[in-house]
Amino acid sequence: MYLNRLALVNFRNYAQQTLGFSAPKTILVGENAQGKSNLLEAIELLSTLRSHRTSRDRDLVRENETQGQILAEILRDSGQLDLSLTLRSRGRRTLTLNSEPQRRHLDVLGALNTVEFSSLDLDLVRGGPTERRNWLDAVLLQLEPIYAYLSQQYHHILKQRNALLKQHRREENRPLDPQQLQLWNQQLATIGAKVMQRRIRLMDRLQPLAQSWHSAISGQIEQLHLNYLPSVPWETEGPDQIYATFLDRLSQRAIAEQSQGMTLVGPHRDDVQLTINETPARQYGSQGQQRTLVLALKLAELQLIESVIGEPPVLLLDDVLAELDLKRQNQLLEAIQDRFQTIITTTHLGAFDAHWLESAEILTVSQGQILT
Repeated sequence: MYLNRLALVNFRNYAQQTLGFSAPKTILVGENAQGKSNLLEAIELLSTLRSHRTSRDRDLVRENETQGQILAEILRDSGQLDLSLTLRSRGRRTLTLNSEPQRRHLDVLGALNTVEFSSLDLDLVRGGPTERRNWLDAVLLQLEPIYAYLSQQYHHILKQRNALLKQHRREENRPLDPQQLQLWNQQLATIGAKVMQRRIRLMDRLQPLAQSWHSAISGQIEQLHLNYLPSVPWETEGPDQIYATFLDRLSQRAIAEQSQGMTLVGPHRDDVQLTINETPARQYGSQGQQRTLVLALKLAELQLIESVIGEPPVLLLDDVLAELDLKRQNQLLEAIQDRFQTIITTTHLGAFDAHWLESAEILTVSQGQILT
């Protein structure tokens, strides 16, 4: 898989920019706030239809413009794909794949597979459960585009069920309709069980890869474990068992849910426990050790996606070398080599050795313009 060409029109601080990629590695050099991360964000949007920086399309459209556009030419083993995303400051976004408008936007997921590693990924260790759930879901979207529909369906059911609980809480004299609640319970448990099954399967596949990378980077002195912590604990992993346990757990939490006006059970409440030598990583050691853990997770993600889709994904590194010490920088650069198309942002070239620079295209980013 290779991102051959990228064009931006009125996207963030880019008025109009076309960029062709001619090397396995592209290094974007420039001061902060010049547009380096914006370019990676555009690629991320084409890959996942999401930005990790904003949930509003109007934030992505250049100031004083009504719409922006991202266009890409992607080379796959199966042939060339042309992907276009139009963003509007007011109104819905539109997508085309090979010049064909896509009525269901989620159908383009999988056209461009990427793995992004930025300083924000340290929140996987330092942050709360939401960051870790979002990471799991983002990996699943790359591996199983159908997961996007499951996730969307689950959150729709969750929203409706929460609305029912909130209405009951506001109107204390109005009894909660048990049949309506039971209907939402059944739907939540049906879809929620499928979400959790996919997450636990992903954890089972990621763990040995992450452990291997972590052991190598730490010099075989630290042992990493990933544990999925569901809010619906089950003894066996069959769908019927998870569904029944889910309903039972909802019944147990019914009074608390009605009191708080929200759903307290389900995959939206789950977490991932990260431990190093049986100690929670959040409380463990130095920032360097936490960075080792995140680097191991990202390299495992890269390896797993390549093995599942049969092609190496595009790797996006947003100013992460500055976050890593020399040893971890070398581990990352050694793992990449020319195996993955890699697009890196940096404020200076000092972190790269001469061999790396010889095989990379170096571009300067200044005030929303890319200079060759």
